Amino acid sequence: MPSLARAVGLGLNAQGEVRDAVRQAEMAERAGLDSIWFHESYFARDAVTYATAVATSVPRLRICLGALNPNTRNQVVLAMTVSALDDLAPGRITLALGTALPLRLAQMGIPYHSEEAVAKVGKTMEELRLLWRGERLALGAPGVPEVEPMFPPVHQVPIWAAGYRRSFHELAGRLADGYLARPAEPIEAVALAARRIRAAAVAAGRDPGEVVIGGYLLSLIDSSRRAALDRAKREPFAIYMLAVQTDVAMRRTGMDPALRQPILAAWRREDYHGAAQLIPDELVDAFLLCGTREEVAAGAERFREAGMDLPILQPVVQEEAQVEAVIEAAVIYGSAGAMAPAWGSRRRPTKSNDRIGLLRRSRGWLEITRPFALTASIVPVSAAAALAALRHGFSWPLFALVLVGAVLLQVGTNVINEIYDVRKGIDAITSPRASQALLTGRVREREAFFLAGTAFLLATLIGVVLILTRGWPLLVFGALGLIGGWGYTAPPLQYKYRAAGLPLVFLLMGPLMVLGAYFTITGHLAVAAGAASVPIGLLVTAILHGNEWRDIGEDARAGISTFSIRAGRHFAHHLYVGLLVGAFVTLALAVAVGLLPRLSLLALLSLPLLVRALNASELGAAGQQRAIAMIDLETAQLHAAFGLLLVAGIAISVSWHPG
Repeated sequence: MPSLARAVGLGLNAQGEVRDAVRQAEMAERAGLDSIWFHESYFARDAVTYATAVATSVPRLRICLGALNPNTRNQVVLAMTVSALDDLAPGRITLALGTALPLRLAQMGIPYHSEEAVAKVGKTMEELRLLWRGERLALGAPGVPEVEPMFPPVHQVPIWAAGYRRSFHELAGRLADGYLARPAEPIEAVALAARRIRAAAVAAGRDPGEVVIGGYLLSLIDSSRRAALDRAKREPFAIYMLAVQTDVAMRRTGMDPALRQPILAAWRREDYHGAAQLIPDELVDAFLLCGTREEVAAGAERFREAGMDLPILQPVVQEEAQVEAVIEAAVIYGSAGAMAPAWGSRRRPTKSNDRIGLLRRSRGWLEITRPFALTASIVPVSAAAALAALRHGFSWPLFALVLVGAVLLQVGTNVINEIYDVRKGIDAITSPRASQALLTGRVREREAFFLAGTAFLLATLIGVVLILTRGWPLLVFGALGLIGGWGYTAPPLQYKYRAAGLPLVFLLMGPLMVLGAYFTITGHLAVAAGAASVPIGLLVTAILHGNEWRDIGEDARAGISTFSIRAGRHFAHHLYVGLLVGAFVTLALAVAVGLLPRLSLLALLSLPLLVRALNASELGAAGQQRAIAMIDLETAQLHAAFGLLLVAGIAISVSWHPG
């Protein structure tokens, strides 16, 4: 799980399909974002439902409701709602309270009085904290029984104040855990709010650093700032947000309040083209972040400098491409600068932060080696060693050397694959199993090449030692391994991108690796080693093929050609099933004809993982892409379990055939 140096959130309106919001939250979590915020807008959809769906599906992201209001949700109902959410995502819920727009309340027949509304928010904060501690409250008329919470105590749930007037700023400094600025709040207003909040905190005897300042930053991303500005001027939501700014907000940003009325009139007529002609660039820049990903990230940086601890980037247009682009901009912002402390902390960076940064970089190096897949080289070599022991030709030193050499070859291959997938644009921040280390800059490309080169060099040195031990025939195995590892994605071969990955990976990680390891350890070849290499190779191929099948869309957009793209999703699914089932069938046949010992069938104990993979593949074939989001990891787990059980079965057979 990647983590960013600075906290940054993703804001979403409660609109569109709930399952889309869940998928977008998963992308945000994979990218290392701190939190996801659901902005409740009357009269769209219920923000709590979206938060609940995300809480059941996303295990680490902080889930925030901002803002709900006690005018439409009684404090007891709010306490009950957050208690249930806290059960789904303990310690990961944040609640922001505001008053809602007076116009919306009036439309619902709910009276609104400015100062009373602020006092009600403050009173609700205090009552919620008491209810969550399990205390009774007398909220009704005299003689009515007290409210008694019937839920267990809630974990620490931060409560933020959401509003834009001085009274809300003072309330945040006095009582709240944080302050949430509304969408399209100009940077001047955020700086003023920060000063007021800190002054109110000091007056209340609080540490100003205890109050986190966050805010929605409406963002629109395009290929250039000009393109983003032009699109923003045509978007109905952006036009509306610009047209309803207060006179105070307009003057604060140096804009003429008279601009608003003709823009609002055009918006009401749905004359969006006419509205665009009335909107100057300066008005858009005052209230929205528009530009490339880097420019939006730079805009978030300016808000941070104005006092905002947690920028919450919210796409102006809540479509898939814009959400992905906003997440990528958030990662650029979050990856910049030194390691930052958590929400609200204003401690200066220390030497310990340098150590944390080194730790993060080390984790990045580990991440690009894709350690979960290294069993793809460990299993073939171990199977060859077990068969060598069965035929009384085992050598511990030779086994250790060939195992380390094989793992180093795979490490080099994995890192080179990461480099060229990023170069070609196949891996993006939001890609389902993409390593984030290179994308976010935690590992530089130069460092990655150095890591891969070191792995290949060490593997070569081990190969030289083994060739001197076993003779020149071993050079063939070693040369093919090096060429195959480098050429997987690196030029000039790049056979992964030319629909040749599956057969070559089967040969390299199946027969070549098993037979090569067996020859290295024993000095000769054996049919049994070839028989064992087939099911092992099929499962390794299934890891790659599952990855290619899942990533058909992204690979096609990147302009590469994999087998799955050429064959189509339907055949790709059937091939995946065939590779998995084929591994078990070929193992059974090898045992049936006596090429492998009967205890090799211990590998059948991995059948539950086979069933899991097959079930996921069926759902993926039916269009449920989330079901195969982790298909490469799950297939690698099946390969590891199958292979290690196979090795164990052969090893146990050794004791049954004493020399």
